[in-house]
Amino acid sequence: MLSALVRSQVAAAAGTAVFRNPLVAGADTPIRSDGCGGVRDFDFLFGRWRVHNERLRERLAGSTDWQCFDAIAECRPILGGAGNIDEFVTDEFEPTVFFGMTLRLFDRATQRWSIYWASDRSGRLEPPVIGGFEEGIGRFDGDDVHDGRPVRVRFVWSVPGPDRAHGEQAHWEQAFSADGGRTWETNWRMHFTRLAAEAPLSADAS
Repeated sequence: MLSALVRSQVAAAAGTAVFRNPLVAGADTPIRSDGCGGVRDFDFLFGRWRVHNERLRERLAGSTDWQCFDAIAECRPILGGAGNIDEFVTDEFEPTVFFGMTLRLFDRATQRWSIYWASDRSGRLEPPVIGGFEEGIGRFDGDDVHDGRPVRVRFVWSVPGPDRAHGEQAHWEQAFSADGGRTWETNWRMHFTRLAAEAPLSADAS
């Protein structure tokens, strides 16, 4: 079933420029995965991934009903490595294939990342979360509105260490706070597994 899902999503994604990008498809330069901070923090994410998702169907409503589904994602560097972009594709959200996109930009003055999300459903960038990595954990916070209610948003990345097969897995989660950050509800988790035969890419190749 998973292989059929991957094939269907690959076919849907093949028409997008990010999916065809030869920088991702052909490079075999080792990536840095120590998470020690800086412009290369997200090098571990370059390439194609299967993404297992766990997503709360209702947010900030006391829900325990998790929607589980798989997707395909691909990430590549932009701006000579000072940023990156990825595309997320799934057929979980009918009636059409769902496309999401993340834009990450590194501010060299502050040494912080700004992360923006957009999807084909809205066609606009959502407000960014801003932060960085310490000891392999990335934390990024920002302000947004959910169902007309102001919320704090937090992304947490757990990056692969050198003892974890050179970046074969990675983990991300999103949480909302409606009380100014005193309490948090995790509402989305993604578990990334690198697709076979997809080599990671160094930002130096961009």
